[in-house]
Amino acid sequence: MKFFNHPKGLYLLFSTEMWERFSYYGMRTILVLYLTDSLIKGGLSMDPQAATMLYGIFTGLVYFTPMIGGWLADNYLGQRKSIVIGGTLMMLGNLFLWARQDPAFMYIGLALIILGNGFFKPNISVMVGRLYPEGDSRIDSAFTIFYMGINLGAFFSPLVAGTLSNYYGYRWGFFSAAVGLFIGQLIYHFFAKDCLGEIGNAPSKKTKSITADAPKALTKEEKDRTYSMLILTVFAIIFFAGYEQAGSSMTLFTENHIDRTIGSFEVPTAWFLAINPAFIMIFAPILSMLSTRMASKGKEWSIPVKMGIGLVLLGAGFVVLMWGITLMGGEAEGHRTSMWIIVLTLLLHTLGELYVSPIGLSMVSRLSPVKIASLMMGIWFFATAFANILSGYLASVGQEKGDFPVFAFLAGISIFAGIVLICIRKPIRRLSHGNL
Repeated sequence: MKFFNHPKGLYLLFSTEMWERFSYYGMRTILVLYLTDSLIKGGLSMDPQAATMLYGIFTGLVYFTPMIGGWLADNYLGQRKSIVIGGTLMMLGNLFLWARQDPAFMYIGLALIILGNGFFKPNISVMVGRLYPEGDSRIDSAFTIFYMGINLGAFFSPLVAGTLSNYYGYRWGFFSAAVGLFIGQLIYHFFAKDCLGEIGNAPSKKTKSITADAPKALTKEEKDRTYSMLILTVFAIIFFAGYEQAGSSMTLFTENHIDRTIGSFEVPTAWFLAINPAFIMIFAPILSMLSTRMASKGKEWSIPVKMGIGLVLLGAGFVVLMWGITLMGGEAEGHRTSMWIIVLTLLLHTLGELYVSPIGLSMVSRLSPVKIASLMMGIWFFATAFANILSGYLASVGQEKGDFPVFAFLAGISIFAGIVLICIRKPIRRLSHGNL
């Protein structure tokens, strides 16, 4: 059966992913606030410098474990079992965070979430692709629908987890994340057999046929394309090291230095993390239509130009934050600036994300030689993991030395890297044999 010309399995995976992202982003939204808030307010009273470093390590490992989870699914478990294992582990992790206001429970909870994400994240995306025969023109549309599920979950979760944390305590924000995963897993359990058939039941190793005469070595063109992707991956690390400040230094900056009052109401800090997915849902279709129109006229920007623009937009967002610090007269306690500063920053960062993140995934999936396609996707995720750890380190430095010098560094290096990437677009395109 099909709905809107897509198999019904797509909408099951859309729903499962939406609830998992609701859980993950809800938990992540309040994590740094929970770590740094006082014991009497339900937090762990951790030093902000240590908290932001821990946040960076956590989000880095979240992007590292999918390489392991994907390998286990391909060789032993299959995607279906991996999604159930991953969802269950992440739900238990959030329940540990909810159960007790204790550092030991916190570390166990985060470890379970890291492991669970490794099983869940790579395999649900693989299953979306397996719903369609090779070369099916609907697959781009399918991933667009799936991407909207991610952002629906990411939009509502900060509002729910943030509100519960603000009025009832952080534990109940983590509990809402566990409930989200439970709902997603429940839907998946009852409808998977009907909607997915046998897809994902057996490990890929048992279902793929490998021809004996397949060439073992990469051709010169394949090597060149791989080198061009690795160059762009280095620039992506710079982008994500700045972009991931949203959940650490920018969250603490919003908490401590943004005037969040509207009349007599104070907007919870966590709500601001719903702005990014909201902007994605607004602007992704607009940029997609713009790209399609430019392509029809033969004027579409190359991937290096798009990623360069993304880096420049990221840097411009940090320039806005520096402007906000200047307007409020420095970072002394009690100094606050308009909430429109953070909204404008998030708008610029979101536009930058739309020129880097989906473009990068498309680049890897399209240009990777078949023989090393999984390896190249693994390298992309590993680069993102490294960027998250680097982001945590920079945020930690900001808590020690002040946000302004770190924001200034990120603004400068992002804008510089973006301009460099745009300037070297032609050599990179030649190296990719015109595929970028």
